[in-house]
Amino acid sequence: MYCLQIGAMRSSVKKETRTTRSGALLASALLAGLACGCSGPPPKVEAVGASTTYEAGGLDYHFDSLDARPVTSAAMRGKTTVLAFVTTFDLESQAEVDYLATMAKNDGDQVNYVVVALEPAGNRELVEAFRHFVDSKFGVSLVMAMGDETTIAGSGPFGDVHVVPEVVVLDKEGRIAWRRTGLSKNADIRAAMAHAR
Repeated sequence: MYCLQIGAMRSSVKKETRTTRSGALLASALLAGLACGCSGPPPKVEAVGASTTYEAGGLDYHFDSLDARPVTSAAMRGKTTVLAFVTTFDLESQAEVDYLATMAKNDGDQVNYVVVALEPAGNRELVEAFRHFVDSKFGVSLVMAMGDETTIAGSGPFGDVHVVPEVVVLDKEGRIAWRRTGLSKNADIRAAMAHAR
């Protein structure tokens, strides 16, 4: 997973007289994690049906769509919605978009599939080129939008989305039914959608 914000991490290592093989492997894994410089949260999954309180009508959001199709809570209401927060330069994000494009091609307009690029406004042309590539590869016109500064900062209606990809499944009322940080495969998303209807 790609961390959108990289923070300074410090660690202190205590020397011990005995080191077991498993302890050495654990230490190596921890050091490798520190070396990547990622400060985002560990992968998380919010289970289907997790208790969350919403105002009537679910979440209120609005993203800048790359075409005429609006990406707002009002426009998405009435259908199950799958939102994927990605960046164009992250390999797992690219794989996530491939999964969603395949699902969108299969489901047609029965489900809202939306990709939100968490990139600065100056990257809009890059995101548009990425969308055209995906559309031509899969023969589907995937809905894509630019994330706003509030969402990129982690304080928008979807909370902390500093690690990508992050997939959120909303029910027909716009309430979060499921979310996962990290690559979500089609079977996982389909299972979440079955409970969100």
